[in-house]
Amino acid sequence: MGSLRPLNVRLLRWRTRPGRATAIRNLDLLAVAVQAKSYRYVKLYQADELPARPPLLWVFALSPDDHVRVAVSVHAVPGGGWAYYDAGRGRRGYLSPCGDTKRAADHVDALLKHRMFPSTW
Repeated sequence: MGSLRPLNVRLLRWRTRPGRATAIRNLDLLAVAVQAKSYRYVKLYQADELPARPPLLWVFALSPDDHVRVAVSVHAVPGGGWAYYDAGRGRRGYLSPCGDTKRAADHVDALLKHRMFPSTW
C-alpha cells in the first residue's frame, strides 16, 4: 500500500531532494542578507560534513544573557519555484519565495526579535 500523503506533497519532496545545489545557493544569499542585519549564522550544509542531511542555515541573535535561533531551510514549491521555510515548523513555516531574499531576512529578523522579546509580535 502506498503513502497516504497527497501526490503533490510527495512530488515536491522528490524535487527538493536532488535540488541540494539550488537550496545551498539560496541559503548563501540569505546568509548575506541576515549578516547585513548584524546576525550571526552557521551554515549546516557543508557537503563533506553533512552530505545526507537537508541544508539548513541557523541564524542567531545573541545577547549578554541568552541567545535565540531560527533554522531556515529551502523547499520546492508548486509552479517550479523554491521558498524559504522556518525548518522547525516544516511546510507551515513559510517565510518567502527564494527570489525575495530581503523579505525572507525581514521575516527571520521578526522571528528572532519575537523570540528574544515576546511582546514585540
